[in-house]
Amino acid sequence: MVDELVLLLHALLVRHRALSIENSQLMEQLRLLVCERATLLRQVRPPSCPVPFPETFNGESSRLPEFIVQTASYMLVNENRFCNDAMKVAFLISLLTGEAEEWVVPYIEMDSPLLSDYRAFLEEMKQCFGWDDDEEDDDDDEEEDDY
Repeated sequence: MVDELVLLLHALLVRHRALSIENSQLMEQLRLLVCERATLLRQVRPPSCPVPFPETFNGESSRLPEFIVQTASYMLVNENRFCNDAMKVAFLISLLTGEAEEWVVPYIEMDSPLLSDYRAFLEEMKQCFGWDDDEEDDDDDEEEDDY
């Protein structure tokens, strides 16, 4: 009986290791597919779109508001292509370069829930790249005081 249990345990450990290796390989394939998809999305530029294709974002904080406005506008006029949050986030990711691209890789590798939550993804970007909504509100208050 003990020998049978030892053999069964050994077989389970071997199977677990094989499944772990297979899982790692599948995760790597998924990562490559996400990167390939991002590359393909960069090439999608409809000829009759009234809103220009957004510029890439490299992590420069001062460019983040412009990037968000550009991408939101583009997705709005092409809403049939961006029918869910995952598509919107994938589009944003496809436009990231440099430091911003490095920032998003861990989220892709761990299949973060942020990858399917557009608003939460934007908030994470804002937090990481230094966009403080409170500062904007303070600036608006100061402008109102000037009048």
